[in-house]
Amino acid sequence: MTIIVNDPSNPYWQTEGNVAKTEAEKLGYTANVGATKGDTNTESNLIDTAITNRSVAIILDPANASGSVGAVKKAIAAKIPVILVNAEINQEGLAKAQLVSNNAQGAALGAQQWVKDVGQKGNYVELLGSPSDNNAATRSNGYNTVLSQYPGLRKVGSQVANWDRTQGHDKMQNLLQANPNIIGVISGNDEMALGAIAALKEAGKLSSIKVGGFDGSPDAVAAVKSGEMAYTVLQPVATFTAKAVEEADSFVKTGKTGAATEKQLFNCILITKANTGRFVGPFTLRK
Repeated sequence: MTIIVNDPSNPYWQTEGNVAKTEAEKLGYTANVGATKGDTNTESNLIDTAITNRSVAIILDPANASGSVGAVKKAIAAKIPVILVNAEINQEGLAKAQLVSNNAQGAALGAQQWVKDVGQKGNYVELLGSPSDNNAATRSNGYNTVLSQYPGLRKVGSQVANWDRTQGHDKMQNLLQANPNIIGVISGNDEMALGAIAALKEAGKLSSIKVGGFDGSPDAVAAVKSGEMAYTVLQPVATFTAKAVEEADSFVKTGKTGAATEKQLFNCILITKANTGRFVGPFTLRK
């Protein structure tokens, strides 16, 4: 079984790859994990390798909502079923399943908590994920749906930081320079939020500016616990990645995933200081 993730230097994607590999090996498969770093050419090459190696299934976190369609089609032409995790592609009926976080639900959860932490009046900024990933727009739209209900809150700036901590730091510096009187930062993921926190610390502003994240990464949970981050929204990546491998195994053996629909949404969980003690592993809460 071939497992293709985005970038394992991000703990979210590292967990995705680790869980998929562990689950596949538990089911008796040899598992190879590769990373695209968001590049569709690399993704295409990894699909070619999977075909050459006669993989029986591919677990893929697509590099690009539109640009990954060709790679999926290539695998299908080679009669290899593809199960997508974390991100969708802009064409249904190709992948045998698409398992993703309920990003709209998670964004609404996060934005509601953000208002509780920040208040209903003041200027704020937003850090956005990669435009090639539909999750970025879904989360941003989800935030806006909630925050637009509060006329006293005004978004005075936003920048794309591509899910990356270093870019989050640098873009936060730019946003802070242009908007020194903000009261909050809402971020499309934890890595960008953690970068923003580092920049705010350097500027001596963290005590007066609240930061909200999204992912539920171990570093973010630690930051919530310490009070540096207001909250994060846990994506159940460990849960749906394990489920994706089970569905791939089912398809290999029976020709069916066992799921009722191709697209499957998994609800996110709000993480505040109150429930950080329930973590039993990366992206995993004790029930």
